[in-house]
Amino acid sequence: MNTIADLRKEYRLQSLSEKDITKDPLLQFEKWWKEALQAGVDEANAMTLATASADGMPDARIVLLKGLDEKGFTFFTNYESAKGQQLLENPRACLVFFWRELERQVRISGLAVLASERESDEYFNSRPEGSRIGAWSSPQSSVIDDRAWLEQNEKMILEQFAGKTIVRPSHWGGYRIRPTHIEFWQGRPNRLHDRIRYSLQKNGSWTIERLAP
Repeated sequence: MNTIADLRKEYRLQSLSEKDITKDPLLQFEKWWKEALQAGVDEANAMTLATASADGMPDARIVLLKGLDEKGFTFFTNYESAKGQQLLENPRACLVFFWRELERQVRISGLAVLASERESDEYFNSRPEGSRIGAWSSPQSSVIDDRAWLEQNEKMILEQFAGKTIVRPSHWGGYRIRPTHIEFWQGRPNRLHDRIRYSLQKNGSWTIERLAP
C-alpha cells in the first residue's frame, strides 16, 4: 500500500497566460465559473471559508457561494455561529475554490461585510421549507445534548410555523467578501504551476502579477 507521501497527481490539462486573462478579476472568475459548470464540476460553488478570531486563531470550513457581483462573493449563515463571531471580531477572510476536474484553484482575500436585509430576505425566502425551518432549529456551533434534542427543536419550530409564513430569523443572513486580492491557479506539469494574482489598488484598479509556483 502506498504511503501518504507517495500520493501525487501530474497536472496537464491547461495553462494560464497573461494574454488570456481579463483585466478585471471578477470577470475572470465568471469566465472560469462558467467553464466549471460546463465541465460538470461537482458542487462548483463549494468553497473553503477561512476566518480568524481576535486573538489570531485561524479556522476554516466549507460553505456555498450563493451570489457574485461587482461588489464581491456572497454566502449565507447563522450570524451567531463560530464563523459569525470570528467575522465580527476580525472581518478579514479568505475563500478558496478547488475545481479538481479542471485542475484549478481560486483564492480570494478580502473584508467581510453584511449583506443587506433585502438580499438576506430574498435568498431566505427562496430556500426549501426544510432549510428555512433548519435556520430556526439549529443554534449553530453551540454545544447541544444530542441528536434527539435537535430533532425535538425542529419539531417544535415546525409546530410554531404551521400554516404561517416562515420568516427569516434575525440571527441568519448573508455576508459578502469584498476582495482585495484574487489569485488564479492552474495546475501544470512538474509542479511548475501557473499563478496569476490580482491586487486591488487605492484608485480602484487592479495590479496583475505572476507568482512563482
